[in-house]
Amino acid sequence: MTSACERYVVIFNGEIYNYPELRRELEARGTHFTSASDTEVLLHLYAECGADMPAKLRGMFALAIWDNHARSLFLARDPYGIKPLYTANDGWTFRFASQVKALIAGRAISRDPEPAGATGFLLWGSVPEPFTLYRDIRALPAGHSQIIDEAGPRPPRAYASIAEVFADGAARPAPRDDVFSRVRGAVSESVKAHLVADVEVGVFLSAGVDSGALLGLMRDAGQRHVKAITLAFGEFENTVEDEAPLARLTARHYGAEHVVRTVGRAEFEAELPAILQAMDQPSIDGVNTWFVAKAAHEAGLKVALSGLGGDELLAGYPSFRDVPRWVSLLAAPSRVPGLGRAARMMLTALGVGRQNPKAVSLLEYGGAYPGAYLLRRALYLPHELDALLDAQTVRDGLRRLKSLAALRASMTPAPARAQSRVALLESANYMRNQLLRDADWAGMAHSLEIRTPLVDFDLLKALSPVTPRLSPGTGKQALAAAPNLQLPRAIVDRRRTGFCVPTGHWAAAANATTAASKGAGSRAWAREVLKHFGVANASVAGLQKACTGVAAELAR
Repeated sequence: MTSACERYVVIFNGEIYNYPELRRELEARGTHFTSASDTEVLLHLYAECGADMPAKLRGMFALAIWDNHARSLFLARDPYGIKPLYTANDGWTFRFASQVKALIAGRAISRDPEPAGATGFLLWGSVPEPFTLYRDIRALPAGHSQIIDEAGPRPPRAYASIAEVFADGAARPAPRDDVFSRVRGAVSESVKAHLVADVEVGVFLSAGVDSGALLGLMRDAGQRHVKAITLAFGEFENTVEDEAPLARLTARHYGAEHVVRTVGRAEFEAELPAILQAMDQPSIDGVNTWFVAKAAHEAGLKVALSGLGGDELLAGYPSFRDVPRWVSLLAAPSRVPGLGRAARMMLTALGVGRQNPKAVSLLEYGGAYPGAYLLRRALYLPHELDALLDAQTVRDGLRRLKSLAALRASMTPAPARAQSRVALLESANYMRNQLLRDADWAGMAHSLEIRTPLVDFDLLKALSPVTPRLSPGTGKQALAAAPNLQLPRAIVDRRRTGFCVPTGHWAAAANATTAASKGAGSRAWAREVLKHFGVANASVAGLQKACTGVAAELAR
């Protein structure tokens, strides 16, 4: 969109939820609008505020504004990094896009591999920002803006930091008696903001607390007719992984139109090429979001709310229990130089580490938050990578990744409270690099805008003082109690299983001539990912764990 004066041109991916308030403020100061869109608000706000504009926005966005007078380009990305933004600069031309594949498609950027991208994929199951699979392409950091003019690109500048908000909240924790009321008020307000739309807004509904509470809060916000989309799989029928029965209970509880979409092996096989083509960067996850987004599109939805982010903000993962406990127990012995590595090597030589390499690495990594988080979340540990990639790629990749230093940087400033530290680590790493990225490519592939009311910077500011007070289960209990009509006890008391897809079973059945094992399915799925992305010299057998690890990790 071009401004009326033709000075500014904007391209914009995302949604600005507070644009009605911003528009009213601009109109009160004499600004004239020619459309009703949030995009025009960006043009006028930038004309008034310049580089300070992103801090005033509430939403998910990657945007670029060209100034015809100053001959400069302004880029910005939302504080959580919900929307991706990638850049490449060869010294002559600066390029940017919302997909790595778009930059590669231009054929002007080197395809030289980035060792940190391949190594990072095997460590985490996704490529950690700012890296990609290509040496010359980088992600603009979340919560940053950047100016590019005739002198070249200036360094990215932070305008928002989730680390600072978590640290501030940990320094002034809320009274314990206020936890439920604060969660109810803040989440209710966020859901209302995320319902601003000129089309119908639906919801992804699982058997869990997060999506169920969102459905109840949508009803409280006045949306009486809601389409709730649930995935079902024949392989999970009559097991704890079957989401449909309890999701049906929640839908009835709130009077929603419930759409249960069953997905089977034949459809998975047919969709696999499209899934891999849409997967902008390699990921071991995202198949679940692909199919629920497809189901939402088939139901006529263009916008759907997701409960993504509830576990990170409200201490729903086992990491909130495990990481602080490991650090407390192992902080002192881990300070002895070389002791952890020596213990791991000795136990491995004795054969102890073959079944569980993480167990023998506890002393090496578990005494500090970055290492303990790596231990909890990593698919493979650094010393395992030589069996998966060539030695030079591993050496270069680990040197460029600097995984522990990167984790420390992601939690700087470090909050003073344990729960806030883990919430920050989960939000700035696993959620950003995998969950949000997968939601973006899977949703966009089906022309579906996935909104995440529990991943919201204003919500974080309101609830960061609550995070230090969350004992195991408290956060989810508070969220379940947030709607006026609280969630049924069957939902609140359900054992956590994660959002699982029987990918391994399907892949095995598609490739085996005899009874398929889970391992065979993993290898088949790994071959598809490996073949499509061309992760150099990676062992298919070694990738086996990476391609099915997330569901198992979530289930634990």
